[in-house]
Parts: sequence; structure tokens; C-alpha cells
Amino acid sequence: MTAPVRIGVLGCADIARRRMLPAFAASGDTVLAAVASRDEDRAARTALPYGCRAVAGYAELVSLPGVDAVYVPLPVALHAEWVEAALRAGKHVLAEKPLTTDPDRTRQLFALARARGLVLRENVMFVHHPQHAAVRRLVADGAVGELRSFHAAFTVPRRPEGDVRLDPGLGGGALWDVGVYPVRAAAHFLGGGLRVAGAVLTRDRHGREVDTAGGALLRTPEGVTAHLDFGLDHAYRSTYELRGSEGVLTVDHAFTPPPDRAPVLRLVQGPESREVRLPAENQVALTVRAFAQAVRAAEAGEPFAGATVHGAAAAASAVSADWSEEASLLQADLLADVLRGADGALARASAPSSGTEYS
Repeated sequence: MTAPVRIGVLGCADIARRRMLPAFAASGDTVLAAVASRDEDRAARTALPYGCRAVAGYAELVSLPGVDAVYVPLPVALHAEWVEAALRAGKHVLAEKPLTTDPDRTRQLFALARARGLVLRENVMFVHHPQHAAVRRLVADGAVGELRSFHAAFTVPRRPEGDVRLDPGLGGGALWDVGVYPVRAAAHFLGGGLRVAGAVLTRDRHGREVDTAGGALLRTPEGVTAHLDFGLDHAYRSTYELRGSEGVLTVDHAFTPPPDRAPVLRLVQGPESREVRLPAENQVALTVRAFAQAVRAAEAGEPFAGATVHGAAAAASAVSADWSEEASLLQADLLADVLRGADGALARASAPSSGTEYS
């Protein structure tokens, strides 16, 4: 039996506590070895339910001999420093998205990982969910005819004051926090020829120094367009739609579906409409499995293009191949182009927004 990958968690962020630590602990492919925080008590409280080691400080964790791989859920501005530190310490790395806010720095980190024979992956979980492979099959089979446009939105209600996503010094802002989802989805379905045709980033009227909303128009060389919408002060939306010459295919709960939610794909073809119902899947668990398999392949000296899975999750392997250095670099370039395209067009909203909090 293959030994599980021993995971060290660098920080006690909300996504780590709510999603990733339970997934690491529940998976037969991984075991939680340690949790680090700058606050020793917080590390101890976070580690206690899992019976793993609590570590005071990030530097100590990346140097631990009992850790094979490090998960980095720190604010975006801290990713590059600690991803590099973990790689230089000989650890494989799974880091929250985006890996960095600079495509050149992202390339440097992937080059370092390759040079050391280590796995580096961004924690883009939605690409592992089988519903997107089902969408691809439907489009390839002509369900919408010739593809004309892709529309995606990921918006969440207002963040509470003091949230790291509202701190420019920590890499906050709508583009880096929620814009990454529709941008990655557009790249996932439309491919590497995408270019940014225009973009807008908006700050709210409350004086925040980060973008709280945005939109972008992308296009392929063939003229297929991608219309993207994202924001941190909106009614919740997590959806995309592929529109073609003969039909429209819509996916709701596209990016963060609950593990017990059975996806429903809605296809409209002229006056006819139908639903394609799929089994529920846990994309967090699938991501953990894919990362563990990548680590095992690297340590065995084998190339790794995607996870090999079986049973009900087998369809996920079709999209796991997009969980690669090339996919991350395309995403990084597109995000940077959206930011450049919006430069000088960063407007302030003129109307107040809802006070609803999201957690």
C-alpha cells in the first residue's frame, strides 16, 4: 500500500479550516502532519481536532522533516515568498489561487519546482468536478451548434470590514479573489488563444482601496467572445453559459458546488429545453486526490498530466489535465491583461451597496 502524502498547512485561513483540513484528514491519500500559524494558540486550536502537530511560525513548518508537501492558504501577497521557501526546502506545494499577481514571478516558481523535481499546483478546485467534463462532451457533440460566446459570473455579498480581501497590501480585490474563477473558466473552455479585448474594475463608494467589482471581455482568434463578471459586493452568483448557433447550455453552482449537490445542466435548443442531471461529487476531495497522485508520480520519477481516478469520479480525469503549469500560466497572463486593460478605468460606484455579509 502506498503511504499517504504528509501535508503541512501554512496558516489557518477560513478555506483551510472549512474545506481543506477536513478533506486532507478524510482522504486516504493524505495525512495531516502539521499546522502552522504566527499565533501559537491558534495553531494549537486548529490542529487539535486532527491530532497533528501545531507549529509557531511558517519557517519552522517548511523545514520539518516529517512533511512531504505544504498547502499554502495565505493571503495572495504572501504566496510567492512562502511557496518559494517550501520548494527550496524540498516540499511539494499546493497553493491557493492565484499563485501570484505577477506572471513573471509565477513562471519563476514553476521553473524552480521543475528544476527540483517537485509538484507545484494552484488550488483551482472546480476544474476537477465532473460536471465540466460533461459540459465539454455536450458542446463537442454539437449540443449548442457552433459556439458563439461564453458568459460567466462569480459574485459574492459584501465582505466584512477587516477582511484580508479588502487589504491592498495583502493582494486584496475582486479580480484576485473572485475574478480568477470566470477567467480560468473562460480559458478552460476556449483555450490558449484567448486575449483580453477590454476590462473595467470598480471600487465601491465606501473608500476601499481595492477593486470590489469588475468585468472583462475576452476573445479567441476565431471571434468567440467571453463575457466575464465578478464582484465582492453583490448578490451571490456562480454560473456560466455557453451560447451557440443552435442552443444555450447553462451551469449553475459552477465554481463552488456543495459536495452533496447533484448538478443540473440546462440545455435550450430552439423551443425545446431539457435538463441533464449528474451525480453529486466532492470537488475538494477530488482535488486532494489529484494532488496526492501528482506527488506520488513525481517521487517515482514519472510524468504527471492529470489524476487517474476510477468509479463515479472517473470523468474528472478529463479536466484534471487542465490542472497544470500551462493552465496556471495562461490564467496568470489573462489576469494581468485584465488588470492592464482596466488601468485608468478604475471607477468608483455612485450608489451604496447592500450590507449583507458572506462567510
